[in-house]
Amino acid sequence: MYNLKQYRFKEFRREEKRSKKRVMASPSIMAAAAQKAGSALRRQAVTLTDAAAARIQQLLQQRQRPFLKLGVKARGCNGLSYTLNYADEKGKFDELVEDKGVKMLIDPKALMHVIGTKMDFVDDKLRSEFIFINPNSKGQCGCGESFMTTSSTETAKVGGVKGS
Repeated sequence: MYNLKQYRFKEFRREEKRSKKRVMASPSIMAAAAQKAGSALRRQAVTLTDAAAARIQQLLQQRQRPFLKLGVKARGCNGLSYTLNYADEKGKFDELVEDKGVKMLIDPKALMHVIGTKMDFVDDKLRSEFIFINPNSKGQCGCGESFMTTSSTETAKVGGVKGS
């Protein structure tokens, strides 16, 4: 004869076994779901406006190149400036950004300085240029050609940022 404590324990075990059977899924299904969720939840390092995407698409088609590569170089009044170059292939550590049908690479040395940046393109009577709205920027020079981030000032104290 069972006492009440033993009965409750056995009921608890049965319910636990039933719930495990309902939750269990194959490892391949779980891996696919994790990969899909990981890529969907991860924010892009750089986002493009429609104008920037259209201009990059135009430039890539003109030069018949698959990628535009964004980097930073140590120069200017405030320490760093953006660089844009054409690239034929993705480097081992390059960050690939796909936004609005455009594929752009980010140099690994530049990634910490440009994360969260919004890239725009302005074309008016006075200028035709890409504009970077960078939340990491702690200062810019008057002409807007160079910028400074917290990590760039710390790097400068240690020994400087090498150009890409």
